[in-house]
Amino acid sequence: MERVTAQNLIRWSEALAGVARTGLAFTESLYERERFEEILAIAGDIGAHCEHDVDPHQRVAEWMRMVGQGSAGYVTPKVAVGAVVGNAAGELLLIQRSDSGAWLYPTGWADIGYSPAEVAVKEVREETGIICKVRGLMGVLDGMRRGFTRVPLYSVVFVCEAVGGTLARHPLETLDAGFFPADRLPEPLAGSANLWDLVFKAIRGDPFEVVFDEPRSEVWLPPAR
Repeated sequence: MERVTAQNLIRWSEALAGVARTGLAFTESLYERERFEEILAIAGDIGAHCEHDVDPHQRVAEWMRMVGQGSAGYVTPKVAVGAVVGNAAGELLLIQRSDSGAWLYPTGWADIGYSPAEVAVKEVREETGIICKVRGLMGVLDGMRRGFTRVPLYSVVFVCEAVGGTLARHPLETLDAGFFPADRLPEPLAGSANLWDLVFKAIRGDPFEVVFDEPRSEVWLPPAR
């Protein structure tokens, strides 16, 4: 049984809202629409309980504006792509995000028309000026489960090697950028706190297991028949 924390309440709120918005996208029943809209209102109240600067009515209105029709309205997590990039000295490429001031490996939303690995290469070059080569997959992470985002998202993280370019931070997206050794990482760090040892193992080329969030025994599903 998961503890009732603010982080879990926000995740549960977003999960309820996703179910309701997907239901609204597919149903043609007025009765069902009323029930789904009621679930959205409950989800908004749960979220506002944890985020006191959020107006639950405004949140519900935003959710309603995002309701689509049919398959286009099926609510799924957003997808972010990250790149842990090492150099010949075994240092890690980090950027200081302009939105939060926190340091993280280059990361951006997945773009249509690109493969995930291509997004990783593009984000690194855009945010830092560094040209990198993708070596493999480090992990697929549930951002809300790990507590590093309040937006439902999956983060696909690749292991990369710097092969060229010159450090040049993006003037809008980053405040700073640089390569850092494991014992001199800048603060504050964003992301999942327990991943940094794995990150350096990956960029050194040491053996490691691709990381993912293990399935929970109970995920709001009925028992298998």
